[in-house]
Amino acid sequence: MAGEIATNQAIHVSDAAWKALEGAYDLQVHVGPDVIARRIDDIDCAKEFLARGMKGFVLKSHYMQTGERAQVVSKAVPGSRVFGALTLNHSVGGFNPVAVELAGRTGCKIVWMPTVDAQNETAGRLDGGSQKLPFWAKIQRELAAEGISPPPLSAIDAAGHVLEAARRCLERIAKHNMILATGHLGRAEIFALVRAAKEIGLKKVVVTHAEFPSQSLTGDEQKELADLGAIIEHCFTTTYTAKATWESAFANIRRAGVAHAVISTDLGQTINPPVAEGFAMFAQRLLDAGFTAAEVRTMAVTNPTRLVEE
Repeated sequence: MAGEIATNQAIHVSDAAWKALEGAYDLQVHVGPDVIARRIDDIDCAKEFLARGMKGFVLKSHYMQTGERAQVVSKAVPGSRVFGALTLNHSVGGFNPVAVELAGRTGCKIVWMPTVDAQNETAGRLDGGSQKLPFWAKIQRELAAEGISPPPLSAIDAAGHVLEAARRCLERIAKHNMILATGHLGRAEIFALVRAAKEIGLKKVVVTHAEFPSQSLTGDEQKELADLGAIIEHCFTTTYTAKATWESAFANIRRAGVAHAVISTDLGQTINPPVAEGFAMFAQRLLDAGFTAAEVRTMAVTNPTRLVEE
């Protein structure tokens, strides 16, 4: 998703950073095969993670369900744990409870709300500007130009209530003990969904890359969402590519609390660092900012493990 222009920041990775990631899961990677060119495929990525002592990752595609892929990768790389996921964009029918049900039956762990097709996300639209566009924007614009792009998706109605179709998807997510992730929705949608999830007893909710420009949630907002039971995700690419400052991300983590945070890479783009290396770079920046190794492990190992394994 991110990955428009890497800033080539020099981050020297220490042994301590790699050690802090032993047993870690990355809950958001964009690796091949995909409709978008990627710098590594899922099997080689699994091998790299395993070689570094990390457990595995969740395969994210904006367009395809990845449950079957994940099963093949886990078999091809014994010892790794790779999980599938689903993103509720138009390619799977948007807020489609059948797609969510089948994702649950194929072992998918995360269901993202709309990303590239979210009403809140403008980058892929013909009038969405031209600065630092993500790779998927080209696909979105081609679909629109060919006249096969349905209207953008919002999870709430004009009164701010969660749509019935979205609520039915939440019910399927809860049924299969999957993780609801908020995708590229806006703050009003995020708050409405987190509250709706709490109402129906959906226990695993992740606020996707909270510092990313289309979310830009403040520290206070992140704290409020964490108090409602959500886990707040902070992604390496957001800060590495200077879409948000490192200092703001660190402050937000401290505001909502390490116990309510996960760190992910959001990597796989051809122009950004390798996924495993980027994860270690993130761990290093956190250590350099004064977070303890135990706190890094909480965000990279303990919290992600609870989400995907319990």
